[in-house]
Parts: sequence; structure tokens; C-alpha cells
Amino acid sequence: MLITTKAIVFSALKYGEADLIVKCFTLQSGLKTYLLRGVLKSKKGKIKASLFQPLTRLEVVASHKDKGTLEYMKEAKLAKAYQSLHTNMLKSSVVMFLAEVLKNAVKEEEANPELYNFLDTSLEWFDTHGPAVNFHLLFLLKLSRYLGFYPDDSQCDAPVFNLVDGTFQEVETNPDCINDENVGLLQRLLGTDFDELSAIKLNQTTRSGFLLMLLKYYEIHLQGFHKPKSLAVLNEIYS
Repeated sequence: MLITTKAIVFSALKYGEADLIVKCFTLQSGLKTYLLRGVLKSKKGKIKASLFQPLTRLEVVASHKDKGTLEYMKEAKLAKAYQSLHTNMLKSSVVMFLAEVLKNAVKEEEANPELYNFLDTSLEWFDTHGPAVNFHLLFLLKLSRYLGFYPDDSQCDAPVFNLVDGTFQEVETNPDCINDENVGLLQRLLGTDFDELSAIKLNQTTRSGFLLMLLKYYEIHLQGFHKPKSLAVLNEIYS
């Protein structure tokens, strides 16, 4: 049975001479992996390889067997084109980084419209606003809510953050507790909206240190998660 659904591209990997293996997070069915045969050489097909840049928003017609195997995509078109995410160097580096994070972090092969809508609206905001050099920090923090380990802010005035429990506390109780400037920045970002990011000024050292803390938080809470390879590119762009 063919279905029509919105989808966000997480990754596209060349397979053989002319095929692509594409991972997309779909509105109707969650994470799906498609084998697109001949798409790299075909000029007349309904599916163009150029559609599968990181985090592109698509509308696809696809057949889902829902058996954990490669799925079939019949048609694909842009749902809404970006203005700047794939043309601005800073933004495109952030997009590449976030796409790799999402590929590693999101494993749900079932519909999660709340997560899909968060991704869609967040990317729309990033596309239509200025450089927003701290966007990825707030994005990762907000994303953790949909992945099940958003920090508990009930005691957010406490000076220590426990990465294992996701709680603020008065004293360190394990090696994965932090008690440095990252705690203050985390407290500041909790409850912050993207529109408020311009008020948060960070130097590169602080931004990089907080990002590493967030990635460690992800590693602790998501089995198999690892630091994205694109982190080095992101740091180079920001330096």
C-alpha cells in the first residue's frame, strides 16, 4: 500500500555505482530507510538525487512494509525549500552536524508527530533567522525532551548537574557530575526559546565546552551514540 507522507532527510549514502541508501524521519511512520535504485544516473526518474541533502524537508510517496528492511520510495518532491540552510557556510555546517546527531540518536520506527513537528519548526526558524551561532546548543537541549532525557529542572538552582540522573543537586555524587560554568549556562538555556538566543553571548571556548558536555549527556543516555565525525568541521567553522 502506498502512502504519502512528509519526511526529513537524515542521511544519504551512495551504494554501488548508481544507488542511494537514504534515511528519513517520516511524519506517518517514524524512521525509514529507503533503497533508491539508479537515482544517481537517472535523469528522467521522478526522484532526483539532489533532493537528499541533509535535513531537506520532503513529501514522499512510499511503500512501507514495516519489517525493519529497506523500503521503497516511488516519488519525492520538496515540501518546502530552505532559503539559507544549504547555502550559508555556517548554517550548512550546523545542518551537517545536526543531521549526524539525529541519525545516531533517533531510532523510532513508528510515528512521533511531536518530534517531527519539533524538527520541522526548529529548522524553519534556523533557516529564516540570522547566523544564530548558539542554535545547535539549544536544539540539542530541546531534542533531549523528545528522546526521553530532558534535564529535570525542579532543583535548577543547585550548583551541580548530574549527567547520569539528569538532575541538579547540591553535591557531586558520581564522576559524571559537573560543577563548572556549563551548569550556569545549562540553567540559563532551560526554558529559553529560539527567539531569545540573541541575548546569549558566548565565546568559542565556552560554546565548544558546553557542546562537549551535551554530547557526553547524549552518550550516557543513548546506547550506541557517539560524537559526530562532523564535530571537527563544526569547530573549524566556528574557530
